[in-house]
Amino acid sequence: MLDQPSHPMPEIVPARKLSGRVAGTYVAAGGDFQTSAVEALQLSFAGIEGDLHAGITRRSGGREPWYRRGTEIRNERQLTLVAPDELAEIAAGMGIAEVRPEWIGANLLLDGVPRLSMLPAGTLLFFEGGATLKVDFQNGPCRIAGRAVAQNAGMADVEAGALLFPKVARRLRGVLAWVEKPGRIAAGERVSLRIPEQWIYRP
Repeated sequence: MLDQPSHPMPEIVPARKLSGRVAGTYVAAGGDFQTSAVEALQLSFAGIEGDLHAGITRRSGGREPWYRRGTEIRNERQLTLVAPDELAEIAAGMGIAEVRPEWIGANLLLDGVPRLSMLPAGTLLFFEGGATLKVDFQNGPCRIAGRAVAQNAGMADVEAGALLFPKVARRLRGVLAWVEKPGRIAAGERVSLRIPEQWIYRP
């Protein structure tokens, strides 16, 4: 009789497919992280042409404490994806009328994808225009984006808004993605998602 494994297999959640729609496309063409609406995004392997976060590599910062600040690493933060229902949830939590994608540096507003911010790493997004993105990880909210939200929303206490945003927007801030296949993404087009098989690794 074979011995039972000392570490049982975790529960496996099968892969699945979803679909959604591009509700908005945005570019940070200036020196600031905030974006502006455009008709379409032109993507290369470096990300969005002309965008602040474009590049095959980037410099590490506070989010990567395991590296000396400024170390050159792969740029997995080429695009920021957010969802209208999650932005509305953040706005309600902050007591303001709205949170616009541009205020927090979003590049894509995707409608019809339930709990977009919870998409697992490795999720593939296939766009009608031919581009493919791969999700890297959930985007963590910070005070810099919070300050932009507070200022744009006209909050009386901007610093209080900047501090409130990371608390309210946790797990609602969208996801980060990088370009697996270059192409063009236009507002209004459909997107197909392939969510990989999932499990919780507990050795």
